[in-house]
Amino acid sequence: MVVYRWQKSSYCTQAANCVYVAAAPDGGVRIRESDEPDAILTTTPDRLRVFLLGVKEGAFDDLAIRPS
Repeated sequence: MVVYRWQKSSYCTQAANCVYVAAAPDGGVRIRESDEPDAILTTTPDRLRVFLLGVKEGAFDDLAIRPS
């Protein structure tokens, strides 16, 4: 059984709705959310970097949930 060393996002100021990231022994990256810690996404460092660059550039802003 692999035990991951989860790191909480520095943008998380509460105990809920936090994103956690861990490096995996296979060189991959694991991502989970505090609300559903058993739902773990797997990606590569390169794909995560491309995704984060897209977030920073606003590529996903049209997907944001806006209050009604």
